[in-house]
Amino acid sequence: MSRRPVNVSRRLADGGSIPFVGSIQSKSNSSPLLSIGLVVVGAILIVGYVYSNSGGASVDIKGLSRLEGGASCTSEVLQALPVLKKAYGDSSRKVLHVGPDTCYVVSGLLKEEETEAWGVEPYELDDVSANCKNLVRKGIVRTADIKFPLPYRAKSFSLVIVSDALDYLSPKYLNKTLPELARVAADGVVIFSGYPGQQRAKDGEVAKFGRPAKLRSSSWWIRFFVQSSLEENEAAGKKFEQAAAKKSYKPSCQVFHLKAYP
Repeated sequence: MSRRPVNVSRRLADGGSIPFVGSIQSKSNSSPLLSIGLVVVGAILIVGYVYSNSGGASVDIKGLSRLEGGASCTSEVLQALPVLKKAYGDSSRKVLHVGPDTCYVVSGLLKEEETEAWGVEPYELDDVSANCKNLVRKGIVRTADIKFPLPYRAKSFSLVIVSDALDYLSPKYLNKTLPELARVAADGVVIFSGYPGQQRAKDGEVAKFGRPAKLRSSSWWIRFFVQSSLEENEAAGKKFEQAAAKKSYKPSCQVFHLKAYP
């Protein structure tokens, strides 16, 4: 949110004073170093103020490394983008991301050559940047409850990437959400999920997501995929592992590759 700038001219007209103005104007007490220092500090403050209200042009991966004070897989998606592109090739040109902080992921994807991207934020967008508001206004990012059918036609996207969101769903809703993700994908679904034992800030989670995260083991997920008639994409998974090894990349979240529905 932008802060209302102080009207300096009005304060001067009302007889107010700005600290150090008298010392700067007085030749006998002025100091060149003080004047230069004030100018530099003022310039830094102005640049910082303008940039903070512009929404920023870059993707702040470090700022996404923790979600509400705990571990986050959204930052993992951003770091894994080069590996995903190697593994999926042309299938990574039209991507849907589903999960918290989707604006940041979509912004990163849109910077990639020949890549179209959209995002679904499963929760309320609070205190978002100007860049995120712009993505929402253009319809590129939207909020939607993923426990219900997604507002897209079948095979609307070549690749669907989901991070963090599934960790907050019970099996009852996973049975509805995962098939929906596979429905809107043409070539595959990539799931980024936390490892059991990763720390999450429970107070912040409950306030935003309605319940604490349920971090499940890889064996649990594999059994669930089988029970839900979702087939793992072994070919894509192998390519992902090979590309990750070449780039010395080791994910800090579990990564699952699923086939889209025929």
